[in-house]
Amino acid sequence: MKDKMTICLWFDNQAEEAVKHYTSIFKNSIIEGLSRYGKEGFDIHHQKEGTAMTVSFTINGQSFTALNGGPLFKFTEAVSLQIFCENQDEIDYYWSRLSEGGEEGQCGWLKDKYGLSWQVIPSILPKLMSDPAKSGRVTEAFLKMKKFDIEKLKNA
Repeated sequence: MKDKMTICLWFDNQAEEAVKHYTSIFKNSIIEGLSRYGKEGFDIHHQKEGTAMTVSFTINGQSFTALNGGPLFKFTEAVSLQIFCENQDEIDYYWSRLSEGGEEGQCGWLKDKYGLSWQVIPSILPKLMSDPAKSGRVTEAFLKMKKFDIEKLKNA
């Protein structure tokens, strides 16, 4: 193991498909490993022999494991992945790619087609929010947004 900690994402049976989707979106990503279910344990895991069990991958240096664990657990908004973007083009790119087939939320939040929550955030937002003279106006501006608009935030 190269990392002492990784994020495990539980899917019903779409782990391999989801990893291919995510690694197609993020330029600095790689699929590192794949294990498949055998016939052993079918009475417990109910996955067809040959189905991906786990897929290990890395996005921007962060390690992940995608697990086909069955329908027992679903993603919720209680956990989300944040993407800090340097410019509007990055925000537009990640927003359109990740929300495709999913659903757009408020304030930079979205769910992808697998139900995983993401926050697509301008990297300037923490600085704007730490300025007491601006934070109220910035908050008022972004509460009206779905996808963040950097210029509107700067002008708030």
